[in-house]
Amino acid sequence: MEKRTEGQQSAIEIGIYTLGDILPDPHTLETISVKQRLQDIIAAAKLADEGGLDIFGLGEHHRHDFVVSATPVLLAAIARETMRIRLTSATTVLSTVDPVRLFEDYATLDLVSDGRAEIIAGRGAFVESFPLFGYELSDYDELFGENLELFGELSRQDTVTWQGKHRRALRAAAIAPRPIQPQIPIWVGVGGSPQSAVRAGEFGLGMVMAILGGSPERFKPLVDIYRETGIASGFDAASLKVGVTGHGYIAKDSQQARAEYFPYYTNYWSHMNRQHGSDFRITQEEFADMTAPDQALFVGSPQEIAEKIIRQHELFGHQRFIAQLDIGGIPYAKVAESIELLAGKVAPIVREATRAK
Repeated sequence: MEKRTEGQQSAIEIGIYTLGDILPDPHTLETISVKQRLQDIIAAAKLADEGGLDIFGLGEHHRHDFVVSATPVLLAAIARETMRIRLTSATTVLSTVDPVRLFEDYATLDLVSDGRAEIIAGRGAFVESFPLFGYELSDYDELFGENLELFGELSRQDTVTWQGKHRRALRAAAIAPRPIQPQIPIWVGVGGSPQSAVRAGEFGLGMVMAILGGSPERFKPLVDIYRETGIASGFDAASLKVGVTGHGYIAKDSQQARAEYFPYYTNYWSHMNRQHGSDFRITQEEFADMTAPDQALFVGSPQEIAEKIIRQHELFGHQRFIAQLDIGGIPYAKVAESIELLAGKVAPIVREATRAK
């Protein structure tokens, strides 16, 4: 696996993330334990770090079919097993978390990891955190904007006086500990909403797009709106960073990748669709279309995946690509093979193609 050098820092950053779903393997119908799933996630992060990947992310859920609810706790455990890979949430449900507690957790993670902590803030696929933590879903937008504003204040000052609508006021409150980084990087996760892209631009924060299917070209207007808003809000164009996330699976050749991944991919989406009251199932023909070169699903050989990332980079000019490789009950051994191919085969091609000359 390739190790990064200082001369490669201007190339696109490449990483992996997981939401930690825990589903039966469609072949064996067996479900691993929560403990084993968490251990596998830590092992995946360690393998990604050893392979020279740049980013490892953990999504937040509060459900029985996902194992990661205390994201900063697990990221801290991963920090002790890794050396250089950056550690981010993917996604923190910002509307249902106290910004002060969030800052304390990630400042602590930053100290434990020697300055590697980041946050991707968004809504997520489910809304169970709203009733669980005593918030109204109808207040989502107000809560998100207010919490984002307060988190920025906490990052800039170690003593904060602040007042908003949804939280008790702070009066000369000591904000500790302080992170190693001057500010903890926070990105805004966007599923397809122009309003979210505008908000990321207004705050001058990074924007991460979850492109899970269809043609990536439909996301180009979001990138344009984000950058136009950021520049109009007074931020330098070079500081407005874009990330792309998506589902993926890599094998030595395209036929193997598609054949191995299809049962797990359909297992995942059948489960997700049932949670939303639908019995829609993906056919083999639809899956073949979804993995075509001009579509978003990153499934194929290392060369195919590299070409797809490069094609999207030509479209978006983005700074990060983060793949989710472990959905639908895929055994860890297969996930590890994908990580090794991403780090050892895909990343060198993409970095060479996207490196600033």
